[in-house]
Amino acid sequence: MKSKIVVDVWVPDLTFPGWMDRWHDQAAEFNRRHPEYEIKVHGKNFWHFPLEVAQAAAEGRAPAIAEYYFYVGQAARDAIAPNGEPLFTSIEKAINGRTEILGEPVVIDDIIPALRDYYTYEGDLTSIPTVGTTSLLFANTDLLRAAGVEELPQTWDEVEAVCDAVAKIPNGPSHAITWSNHGLFFQQALASQGGLLVNNHNGRTGRATVADLSSPEMLTWVDWWRQLHAKGHYLYTGKIPDWAGTLKAFADQQVAIRISSSNDVNYMVQAAKMNGFGIKVGVFPFNGHVPYVGNAVAGTSLWMANGLDDAAQDGALAFLMWMHNPRNAADRHKANSFMPLTQASFDLLEEEGWFEQHPYHRVASDHVNKFPSRAYRKRDRVSGVPISEGALFGDFAGNQDVMTRAMGDVLSRGVDPVARFAEATIEAQMLLDDYHADRLDGGLSRPTSLRVEHFAEAAAGRDYSAADLEKVVKLNG
Repeated sequence: MKSKIVVDVWVPDLTFPGWMDRWHDQAAEFNRRHPEYEIKVHGKNFWHFPLEVAQAAAEGRAPAIAEYYFYVGQAARDAIAPNGEPLFTSIEKAINGRTEILGEPVVIDDIIPALRDYYTYEGDLTSIPTVGTTSLLFANTDLLRAAGVEELPQTWDEVEAVCDAVAKIPNGPSHAITWSNHGLFFQQALASQGGLLVNNHNGRTGRATVADLSSPEMLTWVDWWRQLHAKGHYLYTGKIPDWAGTLKAFADQQVAIRISSSNDVNYMVQAAKMNGFGIKVGVFPFNGHVPYVGNAVAGTSLWMANGLDDAAQDGALAFLMWMHNPRNAADRHKANSFMPLTQASFDLLEEEGWFEQHPYHRVASDHVNKFPSRAYRKRDRVSGVPISEGALFGDFAGNQDVMTRAMGDVLSRGVDPVARFAEATIEAQMLLDDYHADRLDGGLSRPTSLRVEHFAEAAAGRDYSAADLEKVVKLNG
């Protein structure tokens, strides 16, 4: 009997209910469709994942497919095998213009532009997105109605006006608005204004070598946030990032508005239902005094090992295409609130009436597709890469840690934001320099070069405990 072609797939176990079950079920179904292959999915620790892959690669046992959090995208590009070759190869180049692989239709041209472009470098899709999120605004419509507000705010000025109105509600909430002190919201605020975190167009037209956390766009965002807090509108829990605390404040109606990730749609809608108030979902508010540039996205992507033999590579590629077919991508969205990754999966959900029954779930897709980055590129070739493609640089997670600690000092201790973020820029530059020193010293090996998040308390981007969720939400309820 001919032995099967084994394809090892390593993914971070995000610990969501049923998360790894879905991965294993998809692998089993693919193996039934292609009995000559055995896809083996291994769930790994989210925090140590890139370091574990690096250690395995050094020992010559790297997986065929590895899923990296977007913060570690540059580290994946810089990873090297023991023979000195890149550890990963380009998905698009491996497909080599084919329209199907082992009978599975190739879907990369159908990936929604904001996500496809995030994982594209110099016109080449190097990895394929598996999870896509953006930032959204969630509002308690009962409290807004009590404040005389009918429409969700979209600009920063409109947010201030709503906060002023909420503050006048007799026996109303203690604060009007909250969000976690997390790097995602800095990224979104900068993206919408056309701001950058690092040079060379956020690392898209060349390797990023200079960090800047004190740009005009950054300081404009920081000052607006600071003023909301100073006026008593913004609730700062005092923790970084405190996803659970801000979720609880919204669920307990201590605030009328919470800004969070689109991944929180299920959580937020259930929190409203379980606590008896109405909810509306809208776009992340933007600075209405400057042109709107684009949206920031976050998530994970799958990278394929370099040097696989042809049969193993085709099996790996076929599995990637199969798990991104319209049905599978649509079901993944339904299960976890992540954006549908392809236009075909979005269309399927719409045809089946999913968005009509669950209108909150289409807001994220509409938001990122409103300003697709490819369209922006066609309009303006002079300015270079669209901001919505996002930053790409070493120790991205450490950079975010620096800015959130700086913001914490501004909010908690009232320090001068200009001076504090100038100091933060110096610290962020040191981290970027340390990353490059590690890269040039025989390849990435320091834990700081391979860290996936910028704080110790929020596994997989959330610090919700089981008790937190039991109190306020039921996933997929």
